[in-house]
Amino acid sequence: MSKQTIHAGLDIGSTKVSAIVMSRDADSGAIEVIGTGVAECDGLKRGVVSNINKTAEAIRAAVDRAEQTSGYQLGPVVVGISGEHISTFNTRGIVTTRTSEISESDVKRLHDELSQVHVTPDRRILHVIPQDYLIDGQDGISDPLGMSGRRLEANALVITASSSAVDNLYKCVERAGLHVDAVVLQSIASSYAVLDEAEREVGVALVDIGGGTTDMAIYKDNVLRYVSVIGIAGQRVTDDIVAVLGIRNTDAESIKLSYGHAISESILRDEHFQVPGIGGRTPTEVSKSILCQVIEPRMEEIYDFVLSRIHESGMSHQLAAGVVLTGGCTELYGSEQLAQRTFRLPVNKGLPRGFGNDGFAREVTTPSRATAIGLALYGIKHHHEFISDSHDVQPTIQAAKDAPPAEPAEVHVHKKGVVQRLKDWFENF
Repeated sequence: MSKQTIHAGLDIGSTKVSAIVMSRDADSGAIEVIGTGVAECDGLKRGVVSNINKTAEAIRAAVDRAEQTSGYQLGPVVVGISGEHISTFNTRGIVTTRTSEISESDVKRLHDELSQVHVTPDRRILHVIPQDYLIDGQDGISDPLGMSGRRLEANALVITASSSAVDNLYKCVERAGLHVDAVVLQSIASSYAVLDEAEREVGVALVDIGGGTTDMAIYKDNVLRYVSVIGIAGQRVTDDIVAVLGIRNTDAESIKLSYGHAISESILRDEHFQVPGIGGRTPTEVSKSILCQVIEPRMEEIYDFVLSRIHESGMSHQLAAGVVLTGGCTELYGSEQLAQRTFRLPVNKGLPRGFGNDGFAREVTTPSRATAIGLALYGIKHHHEFISDSHDVQPTIQAAKDAPPAEPAEVHVHKKGVVQRLKDWFENF
């Protein structure tokens, strides 16, 4: 019987916690989703922990379900992080080679040098991403291994987070009885799940619209070039529905997912649906087109922010693969159409991939599970870097078991703000 390793990803979001358990066959390398769990969470605000106890309880609830479905008791997990506290800067490292040919040890010493970059005590380094290499002053080298040279340099993108945000995340996970193997930027995790090598090579912008934050990652030449976090996402859409229809948040979220359209052109039949009354009041009926008038302005605002960040990156003309949308909010009908109208780039819906069709594959192949899937895949690829081992996971039952171009002039689009649009909507209702 072939040996399997178990890996778990934990996506702690502003509206829900999602846990994914994967197994990897040591002989064939086949990856399978063997467990999943989701729990509602209101212990975070815009990606940052605001209540440790509530977050820990939501983690425990999601993990309990994942353990029950997988048959394994989880210990080490890979955890995602987001929030407007995420920031980046560039750095450079230099080492001299021991021989005239650059070896793996030389490259490792250079990477170690890059990781020693100084940050202030209130910041924590999450990732150091080499952008390109220089050998004896010659630049533009993507892989220096085996080349001749005495002086090896690299430019790198350093991604940092608030130390307190990271520490609070650790506290929540540990209070839930788990061990953190790694904390990974959520947009990087999502890219493991929804992007393929060709997209990363020719240039692509990943846009992950979750509940509390919209996470961006831009790849070119198979290298992560730019990341950004925007503190406005799907929960704002839900809040607008709550304000306009006067209903509870849970009802608004359900209506958004069932009847919501991001753009009116995607409505084929303008059907009416029932809106529950509050406090014994009589339910009312609202049409999909009316609901769209609430949702579309907010989705436009989110996409406008994303477009602004794409221009800020200086890579808007290098995205041959366009934009890949993922995250729960992109499950709105017409989200791709609105994105194409805003970005004027090819747009594709990003669904998780990279695992077999057995187990829970069909259940988790949705944009809302992309980050959790990506975290588990990250754990599979980088498990050799972790202190703990996936073998620490115990079965609870018998298991059958590069130089950017000059920034183009920003296109300024003058549009009404969301608040003004809502006022206009009330006046015309």
